[in-house]
Amino acid sequence: MRFLVDNALSPRLAEGLRDAEHDAVHVRDLGLAAATDDEIFDLAATQDRILLSEDTDFGTILALRAVRLPSVLLFRRMPDRRARTLLALLLANLGAVSAALDAGAVVVIEPERVRVRRLPIGGV
Repeated sequence: MRFLVDNALSPRLAEGLRDAEHDAVHVRDLGLAAATDDEIFDLAATQDRILLSEDTDFGTILALRAVRLPSVLLFRRMPDRRARTLLALLLANLGAVSAALDAGAVVVIEPERVRVRRLPIGGV
């Protein structure tokens, strides 16, 4: 899978995904640490990448734009935000949510549950 890791998350998450044989890049790797949410969102869409973040503003952008892609995966309510913890949680759940992410979805991963909302938000 192809991922774009937002600035709210550690670059080590992108490294771990690459080690797990995914195509992952962190916004800092692209010189976009100061980019706006809209710029990051547009880049994920243009490069056909799943956007990984903790920033719920990306869900708002999806709702306002009423688009199907890019998919967004959000980490929420994480008491342990270390990259290795988030990576383990992501990899443990990726098989269950990969079809939804490919089709267009917002996936919210919390320590005790995973929620999936198909895109576009408000669509048929």
